[in-house]
Amino acid sequence: MVAAPRDGGVAWEARADLVVVGSGVAGLTAARSAAERGLRVLVVSKGGPTDTATQYAQGGIAVVGDPRVDSVDSHTGDTCVAGAGLCDEVAVRSIVSAGREALAALTTLGAVFDVGADGGVLRTREGGHSTRRIVHAGGDATGAEVQRALNAVGMPVLFGAAAARVTTDRRGVTGLIVVSDKGLGVIHAPAVALATGGLGQLYSSSTNPEGSSGDGIALALEAGATVVDLEFVQFHPTVLFAPGAVGRRPLISEAVRGEGARLVDGEGRAVTEGVHPKGDLAPRDVVSRAIAHRLGETGADHVYLDARHLSGFATRFPTVTASCLAAGIDPADQLIPVAPAAHYSCGGVATDVHGRTAVPGLYAVGEVARTGLHGANRLASNSLLEGLVVGERVGIAAAERSGLPVEADDLLLPFRQRAPRERVQELMTAHASVVRDGDGIDSAATELKGSEVVVAGNGRALEDTALTVVASALVLAASVRKESRGCHARADYPETSDKFRRSIPVHIGRDGELEVPEMQATGAR
Repeated sequence: MVAAPRDGGVAWEARADLVVVGSGVAGLTAARSAAERGLRVLVVSKGGPTDTATQYAQGGIAVVGDPRVDSVDSHTGDTCVAGAGLCDEVAVRSIVSAGREALAALTTLGAVFDVGADGGVLRTREGGHSTRRIVHAGGDATGAEVQRALNAVGMPVLFGAAAARVTTDRRGVTGLIVVSDKGLGVIHAPAVALATGGLGQLYSSSTNPEGSSGDGIALALEAGATVVDLEFVQFHPTVLFAPGAVGRRPLISEAVRGEGARLVDGEGRAVTEGVHPKGDLAPRDVVSRAIAHRLGETGADHVYLDARHLSGFATRFPTVTASCLAAGIDPADQLIPVAPAAHYSCGGVATDVHGRTAVPGLYAVGEVARTGLHGANRLASNSLLEGLVVGERVGIAAAERSGLPVEADDLLLPFRQRAPRERVQELMTAHASVVRDGDGIDSAATELKGSEVVVAGNGRALEDTALTVVASALVLAASVRKESRGCHARADYPETSDKFRRSIPVHIGRDGELEVPEMQATGAR
């Protein structure tokens, strides 16, 4: 697969029908689907086999169960309510209705889900859901089980390799430039699927792994694609708090509240009482804002989750229990300190429900993509569902490019703006967090615009430049959206406006600068 060095500093070459960037649920599902249809597939991953957001997912997979108590209509309705007017209902229904088939396919691969005494699959309830439809594995270790089952398929993966640029010509994608320990490489391919996960590393504290640096957003923009809804970053309301802690933090699964745990402040007062009819099980943006409001009132830096009355907590939530014990907290008799932290990007690269972007041969799937499923706020446990369903479809869609002769000739590394990672995180945490305002957004945008332009020549530099590009795109969209909707809350525009009941696209204009074209429907081809 690896060839000798050639002119231009390229140390190795490879060929494939489909290159998948990312090895989480979305990427490996797309790879498996394509391989089953006879495509030559190569997966590229920056980290190791478990360095994915999927691995850390404590929530489950939202799949309609017993038709006597649940339906596709109900799941679609709950999703659209959480999405605050920006979901594409046709896309939601398409993805939700394929949930059972996707779960069955995963089970066939060997994934084991929790069952009850009757042998049937157990289902729990999480925030925003009107019934118990969430399937779990290992209590709160669903993501780890999904990752294990998909890893066991044995797809060819090039670990420790960072994607530097998607190459294109007038017909679309021609390949991918990669930086690895073997040096600069190029994979000639007519199709590239971005499955790079989210952008949590934009913030000082996040539930995302270290590699979640928005790489796929930057790659897609430079390839000519459009990103949509990027201002909608979901902050998980209950992330384990520790004074001064930064980087990836353990989340306290929403299922804990689903089983009856309560959010209280330092004086024992309920945090969400009177805020929403569903209380602590309101959509995540509502709960995060309620916590932020209470923290503003009290001057505290965290609230608490009271799960002391729940029996069998350690058995039901082994991952949460281990995280708490490691921090010196026993949930059986102590309150769990929590605060919101960056968790999930609801927007991303604009695609249809088959992962196609506006660039022929470029696909996006999972958290990096915007299919219309999540709208302005993701409904809990819809993300693994989307990765499974759309990942399968991407593998099928990529066959439309199979056999197309391509040669990736333009092998130059990209020039990108780069600000120090720590400064980007400071700016975004201060000015683009749970609640934003125009002055803060403008201040962040001005500083980011003044970043130096460099050649991204190694993995760390690629991540830092991607973070700068993505932060710039996010604050641009946030500056345009002068309202509060879903998980985009502006203190200076606290109300929702019908004028903004539409998505805000961002792309790179002819002058090489990020811009917002006239707001209009942003579906892919």
